[in-house]
Amino acid sequence: MLVALLAAAVVSAIGCGGSAHERPASSGSPAAAWFVDRAAETGLRFVHFNGMSGAHYFPEVMPPGVGLLDFDNDGDLDVYLVQGRMLGADQRIDQATMKRSTPLSGRLFRNDLTVNANGTRTLRFVDVTDRSGIRATAYGMGVAAGDIDNDGWIDLYLTNFGANQLYRNNRDGTFTDITRESGTSNVAFSVSATFLDYDRDGWLDLYVADYVRYTIESDRPCTDLAGVRGYCPPQVYTAAPDHLYRNRGNGTFEDVTNRALLGRSFGRGLGVVAADFNKDGWQDIYVANDGGENLLWVNLRNGTFRDEALTAGVAVTADGHTEASMGVDAGDFDNDGDDDLVVTELNGEGSNLYVNDGKGLFEDRSAASGLGPATLPFTGFGTAWFDFDNDGWLDLLAVNGRVQAAEGTTAGTFPMQQRKLLFRNTRNGRFEDVSQQAGAIFEEPQVGRGAAFGDIDNDGDEDVLVANDTGPTQLLVNTLNDRGGAATHWLGVRLVGTAGRRDMPGASVEVIRAGAPSLWRRVHADGSYASASDPRVLVGLGESADAPRVRVQWPDGRVEEWKSVQIDRWQTLVEGTSR
Repeated sequence: MLVALLAAAVVSAIGCGGSAHERPASSGSPAAAWFVDRAAETGLRFVHFNGMSGAHYFPEVMPPGVGLLDFDNDGDLDVYLVQGRMLGADQRIDQATMKRSTPLSGRLFRNDLTVNANGTRTLRFVDVTDRSGIRATAYGMGVAAGDIDNDGWIDLYLTNFGANQLYRNNRDGTFTDITRESGTSNVAFSVSATFLDYDRDGWLDLYVADYVRYTIESDRPCTDLAGVRGYCPPQVYTAAPDHLYRNRGNGTFEDVTNRALLGRSFGRGLGVVAADFNKDGWQDIYVANDGGENLLWVNLRNGTFRDEALTAGVAVTADGHTEASMGVDAGDFDNDGDDDLVVTELNGEGSNLYVNDGKGLFEDRSAASGLGPATLPFTGFGTAWFDFDNDGWLDLLAVNGRVQAAEGTTAGTFPMQQRKLLFRNTRNGRFEDVSQQAGAIFEEPQVGRGAAFGDIDNDGDEDVLVANDTGPTQLLVNTLNDRGGAATHWLGVRLVGTAGRRDMPGASVEVIRAGAPSLWRRVHADGSYASASDPRVLVGLGESADAPRVRVQWPDGRVEEWKSVQIDRWQTLVEGTSR
């Protein structure tokens, strides 16, 4: 019976295909959904498989992440989807089902976006995994993306329960596994990772957040008060140390964890984001830990970091409690020129909002903003600051899913589904829950985990790719700019360096508008939960049709300004070419 059930699940999990979908130029209805799930109809037919067999292995409740990246450099975002497999002794069932189906593995989908003569866009995704050379058959957790060799082509780092993998982009649609020679295998239980140039030498380094010290052999049975077996809380297992790898610039990395992360104070790492929180021109690192103090690794500008989360006000809540932190993002939601933090938490705790004073000290405004109370019933994972309505103010989305079954649910299933949340920035330090207006997809419960954000169809608004544990991939396409009447304006830029024209994570963008305050954004693909997002910068301009000035502070500290940048189109700004 179990083998038959799993076989059916595997067939569903690996199903894929491609079909075109044409977006209308106008919805014609003021009640039209803001976001519409277009995953299946555009070819993203994929269901995650966590290997659930009734053994309640701890890793089953944590995946998967998801990735948006332009791996073929054609100007549109492609998709990487993380997959699982069976665990422990039940791998024999895995092998039995594999004889009758395509092997479970992470999948790479190419975006064949076309813009039609009438202005509509056709989205179509094609599964190119087999020809890509990516062989991701481990128990996948997440994905990070960055150009490690400065050749202008995005490479992939896959985090796993087991050995992680680094794939170098061969610039011809294929990848090569360079994990062993690069020195980045990190055999552990890794979840999130980020590429950043922490030492400002022009090469992207790698921070990997590890979760707990866990093996199938060390698995412990956990039961509720009624004696029913369930998934263990993370406190049952000791925290695993994170890792920092320095890029040597020759395709290899050096593990500098011991000498660079002073004090080596680690927790159960789940989310990670890099940003210059104290505005000294050097990238810092924030780590969201599950059930312990969070970390703020402040860059000391000499190749080392010190954890200053407690003194900065972001280690624990305002009342001194540690919480179960999962997803995280940094962004300037209040338009004052510094990056603030949002952290998703376990149900009963509520998400946290930490507001930056511009010097790297934070105030917990979770309650005052309304985010804390509104999120209390939810267990949040993937999240991001993003301006979904292009009004110039960063809004917030979170995908949710429990880690323990709710009381009264049926045994033998995975009953942890929760709905998504969308919060609109009301421009006064508070947020309004607009989930019910966002579309039916926000009322459809799933076990939400990873979320990647970016303009998937290059139409000037941000879309969301969602990964669900034991559920289908969802592509939330933003339709707000498809309506009749006046559309909002926007600025879309990709920032690349002169050396190989790679993306420049850590670069800061100031959009200077006539008669209006400046807007600040930064180049990054990290944050959320175990996911990689669009590294391009999209800035909503509201109803303003004036071309703004754009001032860029590059990761090495140099500042450059473009006097007038065209709006309502994507363009590339190359370091050293301003006029």
